Amino acid sequence: MECEPCEPAPTAKGPKTRVPLKIEETLAGIAIGILGIITFANVVVRYLTNFSFAFTEEFSIFLMILVAFIGGSSVMAKGGHLKITFVVDRFSPERKRAIGLASNALTAFMFLLLAVFGGRMAWDEFRYEVTSPGLGIPTWFYTMWMPVISLAIFGRAVGVLLRAWRRED
Repeated sequence: MECEPCEPAPTAKGPKTRVPLKIEETLAGIAIGILGIITFANVVVRYLTNFSFAFTEEFSIFLMILVAFIGGSSVMAKGGHLKITFVVDRFSPERKRAIGLASNALTAFMFLLLAVFGGRMAWDEFRYEVTSPGLGIPTWFYTMWMPVISLAIFGRAVGVLLRAWRRED
């Protein structure tokens, strides 16, 4: 029996957005690449010299959180977030639409709150000169990205909300 050559899977092309989705995809790729390089370098150095780079754990945690937030922004625009629709699927199409609109509005509001409170936290860390325990780096360097990316996710959520309102999806 002969196997047919596998066809490449279709790419998950997102909806038309004003801000290209390539921005998040490129930033996430760069962050994952840096994460891979520093982790690989740490493993090689630890194996060869029995010594570890101290900064890799702190940076790795930061990069993993950064990738999660950036990925969340991209997935928000594509409508790929996990949805539990067991109950909602039994409603009429109009009620499903209303619940979807409310869900998107609440998601946008939550990320707006996260941006505001995350910004306040980063500002406090800057103002009080809080440093990380491992390397002594100012922690606002790590936390300043949370409000920035939360605003990006808020923007993506508003875009999804507007497209759903206009019934473009």
